[in-house]
Amino acid sequence: MAERTEPEAPATFEDSLARLSEIVGLLERGEAPLEEGLRLFEEGVSLTRRCHELLSTAEQRIQELVRTGDGFELTPHAIDDPDREEDEA
Repeated sequence: MAERTEPEAPATFEDSLARLSEIVGLLERGEAPLEEGLRLFEEGVSLTRRCHELLSTAEQRIQELVRTGDGFELTPHAIDDPDREEDEA
């Protein structure tokens, strides 16, 4: 039986996200045979975890920089949500 090797994870967040986007496109088209689809799904899950780890690390670095940054304060960023009602002044 052939030994299965794991694909090497892309080095950067951007590369990981690009590969993940490519996998999503392949799976959405539904043209891959079952085994290939499962392999792509597994790779996608692995890339999702990698992206999450990289984002968490970046967030920790930012929090540390802000914490030690002479008077800077970390505040949550408001995400533009078109469904969210805006406060009236």
